[in-house]
Amino acid sequence: MNIDRLSDGWRDSLKDEFRQPYFCELLRFLETERSEGDIFPSEANVLQSLEMTPLENVKVVILGQDPYHDEGQAHGLSFSVLPGVRIPPSLRNIYRELEDDLGIAPVRSGYLGGWAKQGVLLLNTVLTVRAHQPNSHRGKGWETFTDRVLEVVNQLPAVCFVLWGNPAQKKSGGITDRHLKLCSAHPSPLSAHRGFFGSRPFSKINDFLIRSGQSAIDWSAHGQG
Repeated sequence: MNIDRLSDGWRDSLKDEFRQPYFCELLRFLETERSEGDIFPSEANVLQSLEMTPLENVKVVILGQDPYHDEGQAHGLSFSVLPGVRIPPSLRNIYRELEDDLGIAPVRSGYLGGWAKQGVLLLNTVLTVRAHQPNSHRGKGWETFTDRVLEVVNQLPAVCFVLWGNPAQKKSGGITDRHLKLCSAHPSPLSAHRGFFGSRPFSKINDFLIRSGQSAIDWSAHGQG
């Protein structure tokens, strides 16, 4: 986990967090886990969401739960997979809603780096997972760390927080009223029909950004690096 690759904004805001006893214990836990089996994403990509979206560029936070747990999927951005990897069901539903909302047709790639580079922080509440065992790293310290990340983002002037599903919405307590909170069901096939489809998050995000004097997100950059 290379903290030096983070922007100055993230490093300055989180430097004390990396020294906290719980974070040191989390690192020891991850070291043991990696010695015993496969952990996703790779160690180099655990903080990829922060690396690709510097703090000063954050306009939107799309909060996921924990990384994909099958081989070759997770690479540090919530909901995203690398080019050439089969698009997971939740992301297929996100693409479907994007088309219904803005008329942007789905693409064959599930890589969302093009969004991240525009200021969309694709953050999971838990940043690692044991292979084939969803939620296996829940309660090990990542939630405390990502709470702190959200506190830092909350200090920015105007950000849209996209909270899909109950675990993400539980993180919304400290978000101040100057920001926009978009809450709906999770895009998972198990819940998308309970309020995710038809929620039109992408147009609402851009409307908010324009009203707050920021440039809109080019959502058609999905699938691009």
